[in-house]
Amino acid sequence: MLVAFSVSPLGGESDGVAEAVAQAVRVVRESGLPNETNAMFTLVEGEWDEVMAVVKKATEAVQATAPRVSLVLKADIRPGHTGQLRAKIERVERYLADSE
Repeated sequence: MLVAFSVSPLGGESDGVAEAVAQAVRVVRESGLPNETNAMFTLVEGEWDEVMAVVKKATEAVQATAPRVSLVLKADIRPGHTGQLRAKIERVERYLADSE
């Protein structure tokens, strides 16, 4: 399963969210699961229970810094497929290369 999620603090005294988001990303990276972070989302790949546990722990890390938290989550649930974090991108890149 692939999960793309974004967790961010709401409320509080600062408009900056980078420090709190960094705590969530740290949780993901320390999980040992394949992951990638971009400007909008963090992607994590693994089995349902392990991925959701990481999302919960990352959310709790942000929750420790703010009175309110926003969580956006999108999942691609495809049993029997692994390595899709990179494979999906590689398939698109092949199509782009073939059309040049």
